Amino acid sequence: MFRSFRNFNYRTWFAGGVISNIGGWMQATAQDWVVLTELTDNDATAMGVTMALQFGPPLVLVSLTGWVADRFDRRKVLLVTQTALMMLALGVAALLLTGVMTLPLMFCFAAAFGVANAFDAPARQAFVSDMVSLEDTSNAVALNSAAFNMARLVGPAVGGILIVILGTGWVFVANAVTFLAMIIALLAIRVRELMPRIKDHRSGGLGEGFRYVWGRPDLVVVFAMVFLIGAFGMNFPIFASTMALEFGKDADGYGLLSSVLAIGSLAGALLAARRDRARVRVLVISAGGFGVASVVSALMPTYWSYAAVLIFVGFSTVSMLTTANGYVQTTTDPALRGRVLALYMAVIMGSTPIGAPIAGWIVDAFSARTAIVVGGIAGLVSFGIGVGWMLWSGRLRRRDGALFLMTIDETRPLSVVQAMEPTTFDDRAAATSPIRVPRRRKRG
Repeated sequence: MFRSFRNFNYRTWFAGGVISNIGGWMQATAQDWVVLTELTDNDATAMGVTMALQFGPPLVLVSLTGWVADRFDRRKVLLVTQTALMMLALGVAALLLTGVMTLPLMFCFAAAFGVANAFDAPARQAFVSDMVSLEDTSNAVALNSAAFNMARLVGPAVGGILIVILGTGWVFVANAVTFLAMIIALLAIRVRELMPRIKDHRSGGLGEGFRYVWGRPDLVVVFAMVFLIGAFGMNFPIFASTMALEFGKDADGYGLLSSVLAIGSLAGALLAARRDRARVRVLVISAGGFGVASVVSALMPTYWSYAAVLIFVGFSTVSMLTTANGYVQTTTDPALRGRVLALYMAVIMGSTPIGAPIAGWIVDAFSARTAIVVGGIAGLVSFGIGVGWMLWSGRLRRRDGALFLMTIDETRPLSVVQAMEPTTFDDRAAATSPIRVPRRRKRG
């Protein structure tokens, strides 16, 4: 489960990421609460607009951010983006502490956070593969998700308490301080131990990455599934904050819901880290689990019963996202990895500007429970897409005998057993033999 920790660079990165992510979740809790309760009168639509402005830039700037992640030193890119995010947090803190923050100003800062994160996200995701070998990439991605959700377990609860005790402005100050942990970690990384980068001399920029994805039906299905759930199902700040208000809770109650969600998320990330590689079928099953858990959570009558079901929502969400991320990273041409990951992050983060305002409008026009049900239906539709593609591609009818195996018997000469039919890339690890010969393609 923790094999990537053998690498010094990854251990350093992981430690800095946990601390920085705790601050990030504290700030996210404070920002949502400021918009919902201080700058508006429980206006979920305004909260949805804020999320759209913050997560929109990755979609708008995808042609540039992917190119930057592939063209420049990712470690230096991250030093710039992390410093920019720290300065923006200090700017919001100053406006909140002086009492001059307004909703339009918060919209502007949300957009600025989005621009910085648009460059940060693909470089950060691709940098994981620069620190570990290809065999450990899926594990490193899962542990990254575990770190993210460890922080999610602590950050929102601490942020909610600090909001009640000190106020929202000081939460932004605390987050700015935690950025120093990631900056120090990036400076401490041993550059000579990073994996060699594969240079791409082809022209085409983002178009090359798009053509690559379009030529991979498996990636198209993964992107479509993630988009549906990201747009309509993963608006947790809107769902959790409005449900907390419906149950008569304050900021600490909202923060606790986010932390409870993280319990399941952390379990899902650690389970993903135990798998030898990312599989599409795990993604499909997780999407179905997300849809069912979301619909059930909308039916819960009390605060604590709703919180209990959120554990399963978090588990299925992170199982799905971690598997999707690991699958994209480990099956993509390394020379195009930055651009493909930029497209992937644009799908995840860029889906929010579409879904968040819709979710906020549904909450205001109908109820928070209705918006959650809509998200659950999106999960079930995503599950249907995944199952349909697996049936069409033949993955549900695969044969374990359709592999090239090499077996060793001390009493007999070495023998090679060749199957009659090849299987797809995603089914490569079905063999039980300890030694494998690479698969060949059938011609003609």
